[in-house]
Amino acid sequence: MNTEALPQTKSLWKERLTAMRELPGVLRLVWESSPQLVVGGLIGRLIGALIPVLILWMSKQLFDILVHYRNEPKAGVAEAWPWLLGELGAAAAGLAFVRIVDYFDARLADEFTHTISLRVIDHSAKLDLSSFEDAAFYDRLERARVQATDRVAILSAFGNIVQRSISLVSLAAGVIWYSPWLFLLLFLCVLPAFAGEAHFAFVGYALANRLTPVRRELDYIRLLGSSRDTAKEVKAYALGGPLLDRYRQLSETVIRENLRLTRRRLSWGMLLVSAGTAGYYAGYFQIALDALNGRISVGTFTFLAGAIAGANREMQTLFSLFSNISEQSLFLTDLTRFLAERPRIENGFHGILPPRPMRSGLEFRNVSFSYPGSDRKVLNNLSFRLETGERMALVGENGEGKTTLVKLMARLYDPTEGEILMDGVNLKEFRIGELRKEIGILFQDFVRYDMAARHNIGFGKVEALHDDAAIWDAARRSHAEQLVTALPNGLEQMLGKRFDGGVDLSGGQWQRIALARAYLREAQIVILDEPTAALDAMAEAEVFNDFVELTRGRTAILISHRFSTVRMADRIVVLSGGRIKEEGSHEDLVATGGDYARLFETQAANYR
Repeated sequence: MNTEALPQTKSLWKERLTAMRELPGVLRLVWESSPQLVVGGLIGRLIGALIPVLILWMSKQLFDILVHYRNEPKAGVAEAWPWLLGELGAAAAGLAFVRIVDYFDARLADEFTHTISLRVIDHSAKLDLSSFEDAAFYDRLERARVQATDRVAILSAFGNIVQRSISLVSLAAGVIWYSPWLFLLLFLCVLPAFAGEAHFAFVGYALANRLTPVRRELDYIRLLGSSRDTAKEVKAYALGGPLLDRYRQLSETVIRENLRLTRRRLSWGMLLVSAGTAGYYAGYFQIALDALNGRISVGTFTFLAGAIAGANREMQTLFSLFSNISEQSLFLTDLTRFLAERPRIENGFHGILPPRPMRSGLEFRNVSFSYPGSDRKVLNNLSFRLETGERMALVGENGEGKTTLVKLMARLYDPTEGEILMDGVNLKEFRIGELRKEIGILFQDFVRYDMAARHNIGFGKVEALHDDAAIWDAARRSHAEQLVTALPNGLEQMLGKRFDGGVDLSGGQWQRIALARAYLREAQIVILDEPTAALDAMAEAEVFNDFVELTRGRTAILISHRFSTVRMADRIVVLSGGRIKEEGSHEDLVATGGDYARLFETQAANYR
């Protein structure tokens, strides 16, 4: 990576201005987080912005009184006291409003983080499964997720711009009253520092963008090296050293690139900020000469000195804030673009409800499918019917499209060609959420939720999460009832070892819990993808002895490499090359002597 290889300056500013156009959307998110806190913070800043000018004006009055009564100190005391007390009160109020604004900022930061985190989680759940199988999407998702917490500083930056702008206007009025040309000089001298900050802000964003994949790999290596799930293999294969070396190599790359940018930013920043200092002292010398020559009073000199210093400081701060916000907006562009991303798989034009009960079943009609970014057809012109109430088993070697077929049925993907029909209606016409409620799936790579047993089963049908009777019935049907009963806290027992008090389960026990989750759904279509892969022979027999009864009245698809289990299906379909190569009952396929018979004989020979 080379931070020197950057786009031309014109394109840098073009992208920066494009990013700034995202700010209204960001401000809308801030407002939606908590309108009351936004208003409270703005009022606090408005008052706080006027206090410095008020203090300067009181100081002017006080100095003029002191000069006027320098030969009669006692006579000036009575006139000076109100201004002293007023200045004290204004200073105290200024400190108080700093604390008040900090309070509103802290509260708003919490609400903003909360709101954005909810948006990211909610939006992620709506996007297509294909998005999560794309590395570039994961980079965008990671940057969007980080924005929910790392860009909170932009909130106070927005507020500070309001406060600093009001202060600058009030202070600038005094400087312009004295000399408009002096204010113009101050303004021009601050511009170089702003331009430098703006340039390096973009360079920093470009570098962060390039380093996103590296940071994701660092997070992954950190997880591999310190996770309970990987600890056994890391130790058994002595992977600690190689993982540490890889982490060190990547980490040093990040540090080296950041250091190079930081050094350049420091050296140029020190050079450019000196111009602003020169402008300030030019103005300061001018009013000092006017005071010495008697053209302005001591009080006016005091006021102008403070106004020039304040205006110079506020301009530098404002430009810095603008630079900071434009930098943050570049990062927040990732968030707004992520939230603007729309799924390709959406409800049909009318979004009709799926039939309940399903009458004529499912039909795959000339269905072909290739995964995004690949030309290989996992399914190739596939056509078949699955009748209502039929139990069908899918058999085939790995990579032949069995699980892909299930994903298409649940509209996790749409066919590349052809169509899938339910009771003669294309799946695309149904409401996605309602369609998926009619399908209960146990995936081979099912999720082990580090949550209570209630959630691990209840997530199969969220509306039944607190229906103990339904959850226990699902546990009984999956032969997990005895397992849950034996847990120290029953349904409320935390599973997994991620959190305190959690109880870990064996692979077979986890699979029974996941099977209960699928049964709880009470779906018309039940799909079991290698449902007994982690079970021993006895447990497998128990599950499949009940399989016929548990799926009675439902349409069922069973995917399994164990031929002892698929033989109970009404129909067995053998997939090869994305097509149906054979289909029929177990007895018919064995008698045919084709691929199924060969695979069955190979597996049966292992048990002789």
